[in-house]
Amino acid sequence: MTDFFNSTVGMSYEWAWFTATIVGILVIALPLMLAVAMIIYADRKIWAAMALRRGPNVVGPFGLLQSFADGLKVFLQETIVPAAANRGLFLMAPIITFTVALIVWAVIPFGAGVVLADINVGLLYVLAASSLGVYGIILSGWASNSKYPFYSALRAAAQMVSYEVALGFVLITVVLWAGTFNLSAIVMAQKAIYSWLPVNGFGFNPLLFPMSIVFLISGMAETGRAPFDLTEAESELVAGYQTEYSSMSFALFWLGEYANVLLMCALNATLFWGGWLPPIDWAPLYYVPGIIWLFAKILFFFFVFSWVKATVPRYRYDQLMRLGWKIFLPLSLFWVFLVSGVLMWMRVGL
Repeated sequence: MTDFFNSTVGMSYEWAWFTATIVGILVIALPLMLAVAMIIYADRKIWAAMALRRGPNVVGPFGLLQSFADGLKVFLQETIVPAAANRGLFLMAPIITFTVALIVWAVIPFGAGVVLADINVGLLYVLAASSLGVYGIILSGWASNSKYPFYSALRAAAQMVSYEVALGFVLITVVLWAGTFNLSAIVMAQKAIYSWLPVNGFGFNPLLFPMSIVFLISGMAETGRAPFDLTEAESELVAGYQTEYSSMSFALFWLGEYANVLLMCALNATLFWGGWLPPIDWAPLYYVPGIIWLFAKILFFFFVFSWVKATVPRYRYDQLMRLGWKIFLPLSLFWVFLVSGVLMWMRVGL
């Protein structure tokens, strides 16, 4: 795109690069916002279907405009800042949460060469940027100057840190097997992983499949989705860290949460299930655009997220911590040694 603005439009290289970057950001961010609105609708429809209810069905055909109606409603409401709150931090917290949820998408590859920033340390960027999301939640709880949001923020900090440790070790197993931190290269390393079975994806590797399950469950905990939504447990915390928020400041938390859910679904597809590659390494399947395969996998994992929320009861907080520290952490750490040992054995055997 930089070459297009440079040679065709006649811009200098610096302005061509800047314009191409802005266009690339908008091409990702605007459809992502639309996708967030639609998956909120899909989420509610899936819950309704599993509870034998109708779900949204009034606003627009089949209720498709319900999310936009909800967005318009919160946009027209007044933003109320509690008198005792720290006004600056109170308003900054949802902006941080929403922004961090968007910037991670810069390194997600949507196809071969279709990525905003194809950096060699893409996976490290994902870890660094996604871990910043906890600051928005902590700031919102502390700046509200209210006991329930503050308690929820402490819960969120402990929960996110606990599962980020396990997620980090899971990602190490992927990096060891792929030999790179570049997300596009990780996807290509999953192409035809067996000579005798034409499948694409580390998830088809018996050694890495358990880690894909750990990553999926840890992703639910990291994003605060049920059954790990202890930061918003209504019976204990009213509405959690966002209790004192209203209008668009509340909506930004909501949008950021769903953008993070989509991100976790995209990372599941990219790291373990072949990303933009078709699930089977068969030539006719490659005629389908890679972005279609990626979106199909993201939608599948999002259905799993909604399915779990509709059917699994909420954990107690001690069970949440036990799962993270006493099960997932030792398991993922052991798996790092197992994968590295197998790779060394294969290298020596060769």
